[in-house]
Amino acid sequence: MSRIIKINRLKNSGFQVLGIIGTLIGLVLLAIFIGDILMDGLTRIDWDFITSLPSRFPEKSGIFTAMMGSIWILLMTAIISFPIGIGAGIYLEEYATKSRLSKILEINISNLAGVPSIIYGLLGLEVFVRILHFGSSLLSGSLTLALLILPIIIVATRESIKAVPQSIRDASYALGASKWQTIQHQVIPASFGGIMTGVILALSRAVGEAAPLIVVGALAYVPFAPKTPMDDFSVMPIQIFNWISRPQHGFIENAAAAIIILLIITFGMNAIAIYLRSRWQKRISW
Repeated sequence: MSRIIKINRLKNSGFQVLGIIGTLIGLVLLAIFIGDILMDGLTRIDWDFITSLPSRFPEKSGIFTAMMGSIWILLMTAIISFPIGIGAGIYLEEYATKSRLSKILEINISNLAGVPSIIYGLLGLEVFVRILHFGSSLLSGSLTLALLILPIIIVATRESIKAVPQSIRDASYALGASKWQTIQHQVIPASFGGIMTGVILALSRAVGEAAPLIVVGALAYVPFAPKTPMDDFSVMPIQIFNWISRPQHGFIENAAAAIIILLIITFGMNAIAIYLRSRWQKRISW
């Protein structure tokens, strides 16, 4: 028995060492990549770079149109996916009966969260661009990305609601509250931190997507910033790819600078998610 215990402890220690080595390798590679990007791009970031339009001359080219396109896409995707995803999660967790149909829906939603983004791009091309005739517009891109992140939001909403103790619901029912009053005033506030974390992390994924937007029709060069949901658009990942494919070294610096801005946006959104979750947890504990 003591020999088996020693072997299990040895295996446990070996797995811990492998985990630490794997983590260190990932961190070192990430630090090397980010350091290389910072060396190339920091000197290029200034106000002119942020406010300038694209150009065939790297020193005159800027990120303004792509950045505005990404902001439009992000806001419209949030407006579309937020109510639908949270509403679907609440219904499936609180109202749907445990039937074969609900099990099929749960399995399909979980599977859809792992579908490659290019598939959503093809779906958006057929439904939004061709059938509904929205064209290669911001609306088509936003609807496509909303479909992409909806499964993530639904799953995050369901898991957050599921984590709310049943005693909170029972106490609310005991005081005479209806099911919807219990959900509205007890369940949603108690789970809102986790829901918002899932929503923001899903939007962080959406802001970095390029494949579905390329399929829908996002352009590599747009000479104007979009002003309406039906305008043509470009986004930062596509602009970065366009610059990297150019032979001039100046465009490589532009791409590195755009990557830094995109990383700042992504890290900022993740920081907001962490802040909201911690603040909401403190409020619930009060």
